Amino acid sequence: MLVIESWVINDDSPVPVSSAGVVEALRSRIDSGQLEMWLTSSSGRLLAFMTNTERAMVMLLDDEGDPGEHAVDPGTARSSDGFILSNGQGDEYPDEDTVPIGEALRLVEHVVGTGSWPAEARWVVDR
Repeated sequence: MLVIESWVINDDSPVPVSSAGVVEALRSRIDSGQLEMWLTSSSGRLLAFMTNTERAMVMLLDDEGDPGEHAVDPGTARSSDGFILSNGQGDEYPDEDTVPIGEALRLVEHVVGTGSWPAEARWVVDR
């Protein structure tokens, strides 16, 4: 029997979020100005979501010390700023290391639902 891990949003209640509810939860936080969010799985993996409201960096890590892997948008040559972290730090990332916000939300929904990237997603391993 396949058991899929459950995920919780770190700043929220300990109640797991469903793949159907995670996009709404993230959108609500973005609307309130919270641009960095972390989810933790029942197996200890981490899913990071940082956005400037147009693009997002989505990272999947095995644990806190893992460099992990992140979604990419190959071939984009610009960079974007406005990624405000929870500690107030403002970051800028190459667009090839981020994805459009709609794609980022789709990726998070899929990872929360299945535990892995969608088959057609583009991502790189940073380990």
